[in-house]
Amino acid sequence: MGTPPADEIKGLIRAKLAPAYAEWRKCRSTAELEAHPLYRELRPIVEIVLNTVETGDYRGAPAAGKEGYRVVAWNIERGIRFEEQLEVFRHHPHISRADVLLLIETDDGMARSGNRNVAREFARALGMAYAFAPCYLSLVKGSGVEYHIEGENEIGLHGNAVLSRYPIRSTRLIRLRNGRDKMAGREKRLGAQAALAAEIELPQGRITAVAVHLDAQSSQRHRVSQMRDILDHLPPDGPAVLGGDWNTSTYNSSHAFYAICGFWLRVLMGTDYVIPNHYLRPESFFERRLFRLLESRGFDYRSANVMGERTTWYDMDEEGPHQNLLEWVPHWCFPFIHWALRNHDNKCPFKLDWFAVRGLKALHPAVWHDVREGRAIALSDHDAISVDVRLE
Repeated sequence: MGTPPADEIKGLIRAKLAPAYAEWRKCRSTAELEAHPLYRELRPIVEIVLNTVETGDYRGAPAAGKEGYRVVAWNIERGIRFEEQLEVFRHHPHISRADVLLLIETDDGMARSGNRNVAREFARALGMAYAFAPCYLSLVKGSGVEYHIEGENEIGLHGNAVLSRYPIRSTRLIRLRNGRDKMAGREKRLGAQAALAAEIELPQGRITAVAVHLDAQSSQRHRVSQMRDILDHLPPDGPAVLGGDWNTSTYNSSHAFYAICGFWLRVLMGTDYVIPNHYLRPESFFERRLFRLLESRGFDYRSANVMGERTTWYDMDEEGPHQNLLEWVPHWCFPFIHWALRNHDNKCPFKLDWFAVRGLKALHPAVWHDVREGRAIALSDHDAISVDVRLE
């Protein structure tokens, strides 16, 4: 069982960076932050923090080889429902048999998730190896309703993780370009999205597993650019599986103006038409360049996913989505959104979560609505997705 070198770095966060947060929060843009004397002094520490992948291994006896291996990808919404999510990983009839977990939106030392090191605690409880790649160092407690969480951040890291029942031999953090300035809004953060690629040693050979979270506040073109950056940093061949939250909303959400214009375009197209033909099939038109890029690089997404099936919905009657949208969409827009969804129980489904495979045969793709729907409290704002892969 390894002790992550990142533990020493977290000591630097507490001692050196955390005392500067209050001053940095006054900055209204990344450019203003980068010109700040205190940030310029501490920038080398910030860069070390954001470029260090934390790893550890809590596996016991070596796992046996199989004909096929199950991969689960799940945006766990920070890990705020950690205990209930752990029950899913332990006892869900399908998800509990996962060999590789690609966990999106994973906190380390954030008040909203109990100041847990979420990836490490899941790995310890499940007896798995893990790697955690930080995307952001948060200067605040989060967004929307998260501002009102009790307590303070101990570390303030947020990122993506890979967990495995088999050895993780190497990792690569692939830093992506921001779709929007993360210091310009209320949720002030240092850093940018990052994909995490892990080389996993299966008995039959190595595969590359990549946890992918594309920027939510971005344009379709920018999401293509982010995926291209990921593919450019992967081995040019060999078995690989990409999975996670790709935010294929069909919208240019880099600015509220573009999102509002896009909304009215879809209203004119007809909500009853747009939901099944675009929101649930983003690859058909609005996001098609992203999926064509994957195919041009030898990745298959069609057999690895349940096509046309939602992986989340926005329930406009819930407080959380309402507060989150208010971060960047004007209040006057909401009556029109409610009107557009009047025939859909005020819910708008999307297909945001995906797999793509190369050099692997994809079998039995599934979407697990039961981690979110039909519960008094949803375990995340996304469904878990799974696929079984077999080395060709």
